[in-house]
Amino acid sequence: MKLLVSILFAVFLLFCSSALHAQERKIIQYSGIVTTVGSGLPVGYATVTNLSFRNEAFAANNEGYFSFVAHVGDTIRFTSVGFDPLVVTIPEVPGDKYTANIIMQNLVTELPMVTPYPWASIEEFNIAFMNLDVSEDNIVRVRKSLSYESLAAMAAVIPRDGNEMRSINNAQSFNTMNNKVINQRYANPLLNPFAWGSLIQQITKGNQSRKRSSY
Repeated sequence: MKLLVSILFAVFLLFCSSALHAQERKIIQYSGIVTTVGSGLPVGYATVTNLSFRNEAFAANNEGYFSFVAHVGDTIRFTSVGFDPLVVTIPEVPGDKYTANIIMQNLVTELPMVTPYPWASIEEFNIAFMNLDVSEDNIVRVRKSLSYESLAAMAAVIPRDGNEMRSINNAQSFNTMNNKVINQRYANPLLNPFAWGSLIQQITKGNQSRKRSSY
């Protein structure tokens, strides 16, 4: 019984000393900005956890800024999706404020290689392999692919690319310029009074020549 009382008394003294030590630790305003390595871009909404004080958690804002009250010597953990966790300790500072520059490393995860197959099972692959047509060689298949019928069928369904559209636009611009040179201002000959006068003169001359020939 005396041994149990002694153990409980020792545990009580240890707890009191720990609590007294925690009260004696200096309280500061711990602030800072969480950024990435190299680029210096902010890590928005990073989680900041005080491991030395009941795992109290805080969140940085969208610019990576955080600020909370902590003790000197507390262990702080920074976590964010896509970054390696970072653990730091608050150092001893002369004042009651401390600003830290937290730099987190990007987490690069390499996924295992995946090879897609067009068959749902090995049985379907065996059926497709056994029904594979190997009667034609590569030269015959290439000739069929480059035939006039094959190219015409592909041209009917495949949209034009940028180079083809540019060539068409250049050709249309060239034809427009030629039409302007031939017929400036795109004038309608039916609305040209000089053209009507020339036509009337030709008709009059034709009538006069027919009258002379009739005499």
